[in-house]
Amino acid sequence: MSSMLTHAVRNLPASSAWAARTFARSLSCSPQLQASAQPKSKKSLAKSGVKNIVVVEGVRIPFLQSGTSYADLMPHDLARAALQGLLNRTSVPRDVVDYIVYGTVIQEVKTSNVAREAALGAGFSDKTPAHTVTMACISSNQAMTTGVGMIAAGQCDVVVAGGVELMSDVPIRHSRKMRKTMLTLNRAKTLGQKLSLISKIRPDYFAPELPAVAEFSTSETMGHSADRLAAAFCVSRQEQDEYALRSHSLAKKAQDEGLLLDVVPFKVPGKDTVTKDNGIRPSSLEQMGKLKPAFVKPYGTVTAANSSFLTDGASAILLMSEEKALAMGYKPKAYLRDFVYVSQDPKDQLLLGPTYATPKVLEKAGLTMADIDVFEFHEAFAGQILANLKAMDSDWFAQNYMGRKAKVGAPPLEKFNNWGGSLSLGHPFGATGCRLVITAAHRLKKEGGQYGLVAACAAGGQGHAMIVELYPQ
Repeated sequence: MSSMLTHAVRNLPASSAWAARTFARSLSCSPQLQASAQPKSKKSLAKSGVKNIVVVEGVRIPFLQSGTSYADLMPHDLARAALQGLLNRTSVPRDVVDYIVYGTVIQEVKTSNVAREAALGAGFSDKTPAHTVTMACISSNQAMTTGVGMIAAGQCDVVVAGGVELMSDVPIRHSRKMRKTMLTLNRAKTLGQKLSLISKIRPDYFAPELPAVAEFSTSETMGHSADRLAAAFCVSRQEQDEYALRSHSLAKKAQDEGLLLDVVPFKVPGKDTVTKDNGIRPSSLEQMGKLKPAFVKPYGTVTAANSSFLTDGASAILLMSEEKALAMGYKPKAYLRDFVYVSQDPKDQLLLGPTYATPKVLEKAGLTMADIDVFEFHEAFAGQILANLKAMDSDWFAQNYMGRKAKVGAPPLEKFNNWGGSLSLGHPFGATGCRLVITAAHRLKKEGGQYGLVAACAAGGQGHAMIVELYPQ
């Protein structure tokens, strides 16, 4: 597969030329480009006999680098803060919420159903059902679409969806030998049986099983996959560093201009109030170029500077049927329209979810790339996102791997992640999807567009894409 992907780049743009074009377009956008990028259709995507589901509001507590201000908390503390931030911003009565669903990836064993614990902590009634889902980096996407399905089916009118991740304190287990011995010891009835079991414990039993962001099916980290994907699509180290710098620069600009409207302050117990993301750090290409490869050494191109960092954070989004929202006096921000989930080879195509999901969701909605005003794609690694853009712009890849007659085309950079992305804002695995959706809604309003396309890759070789339509102003 890897060699075949490498062969595919013969039909792709040259790396140096692509990098120059990409970076130049990322820094400026002429009025002529903006005018040519306007959607061809302004028809609503409403469907006869199908409920309109709207986003009333979405918030997130600041996304922080792991090991900083949230280090002493638990995941449900972060999720509770996001829920409370949503309640404060919308003033929605707690008893109006029919259901709560949260996404997470690395579960805290004490609060395995973190949605329920966070809901109770935020003051929701113990009569309000809540459950937790997991789908790697698209866990909160799954939470949102679960809510969409509940509302569309008439089971609920109001659903709160969200996601949370606390990478500062991930579970570390005893070795399997030690766990087995301890469980057996717990069942021992006599002192002799207990002493006999204890005597069998050896020093190697105490070696812990350390967590790793790795694929169970391949035993390979996502960083290794990103490095191989970048190599297969000829994405150079310079391209990756340029894109990462673009992400941090745009995020800093959006933060300084007050565009990150979804961020709500969080008073950390015993510490100061956190008001903004702390991973936005524009550097220079010279400084970034000094970093050594993080995964494939010594020749890899993925580094700490062009990868998303381990992040703590939580998000929450209020979904309603349009009728319910209007009856309660809310002005929705956006409609959630068509969405798809995809899966592919978890080794060589681990992070190509957006490439596979984008054409499917466009076809489902009856749109083309030219109709989309705003793109919000998850940035796991700069190499990953650039490989996706090249794959989407390759007829060869479309024909040989996707069963399509022609490429869907790459999103124009002047419409792409204009307020930064996961590389700069952070990536709490379970919480990122909600950030993408609410950012798309805010950008549509600010930039004057109608359709947004949200897409993300996920561990396990899966992906998600959704169409967001601006609510009539």
